[in-house]
Amino acid sequence: MKAILETQRLSLREMTKDDFPALCKILQDAEVMYAYEHAFSDEEVVAWLDKNLTRYEKDGFGLWAVVLKETGEMIGQCGLTLQNADDKEVLEVGYLFQKAFWHKGYATEAAIACKNYAFQVLGAKEVYSIIRDNNLASQNVAKRNGMKVCGQIVKHYYNMDMPHLLFKTEKNCITIDN
Repeated sequence: MKAILETQRLSLREMTKDDFPALCKILQDAEVMYAYEHAFSDEEVVAWLDKNLTRYEKDGFGLWAVVLKETGEMIGQCGLTLQNADDKEVLEVGYLFQKAFWHKGYATEAAIACKNYAFQVLGAKEVYSIIRDNNLASQNVAKRNGMKVCGQIVKHYYNMDMPHLLFKTEKNCITIDN
């Protein structure tokens, strides 16, 4: 499968049905999925994969497989999806990685590439990340991606109300690291 994006260490491509086992390593790990309050069942993983395959057809983008160039292994997923935030449809950069690949900069590397793709290829004017208020690691990725908190919403998921922070960056917004 042809890469949609490439970074120094990563290749991002559309997921296929063959990625089910690699996706299970992510979505069925309770530690990885703590922000969702549960690890996914096989049926939920299939539904997640099918939803992204539909997004590719309908929107031309979705969450993509993140493949480590060095080994060819799918280590995570990162991409762009349309999400509802405060009754407004927004373009979101989302990411989930296998725990073994946390704290190595892969999420930031992939998220920055997806943000740039949104601006340069899709012509987006702004990009969001919608992150659970208790997910500090993902919030730090959003900050390293040049995003700032611009609001808060509550998502109802898995029979619970879950507070989320809205992070946003705009095209041509210059960020200065301290």
